[in-house]
Amino acid sequence: MALYFVCFGIFHSFQSGRENNDILYTVLLPVSKTDAVKAKYKFTVLIQMIAFAISAAITLLRMTLMTDAQPYITNPMMNANQAYLAYMLLVFALFNWIFLCGFFKTAYKFGLPFILFIIFSFLLITVAEALHFIPELAYLNATDTIRDINLWIMLAAAFAVYAIGTSISCKVAMKRFERVDM
Repeated sequence: MALYFVCFGIFHSFQSGRENNDILYTVLLPVSKTDAVKAKYKFTVLIQMIAFAISAAITLLRMTLMTDAQPYITNPMMNANQAYLAYMLLVFALFNWIFLCGFFKTAYKFGLPFILFIIFSFLLITVAEALHFIPELAYLNATDTIRDINLWIMLAAAFAVYAIGTSISCKVAMKRFERVDM
């Protein structure tokens, strides 16, 4: 759920920007409309990567020093490990696709894109929380995963999905924003 609050904070920054006519002001400057989109994407990715780095540091601490801590061993919910970090990147990728692309469709309306993000992110989180209850996928919730190569591959794949998905969504948003008449 911490991921949701990171995205909610970014949503509020977009809301504040809308209320202050930030986009209109930006496009009146001697910059292209695509530069405005890139700037918003860079801001969003920066905030997401700061949140990811903090979570990764805490997760590595949990995976190395707190492997046998009782709260993690008996935890029925998802444990902090590489799978958790991978899901975090996937939620951020969903945010960039659904919310950012939806926002730049009009550069004004962002309520529906955020509601759609909430729906799809909660579906993804529900699936992620449920997967480790399948016996063949129980390793997704293991507490001693520092040497589990499969989970490191999963994390690398999620990072690739995040990076490629964000890049493509930025290009889509730039095309959409070019068609917006300010």
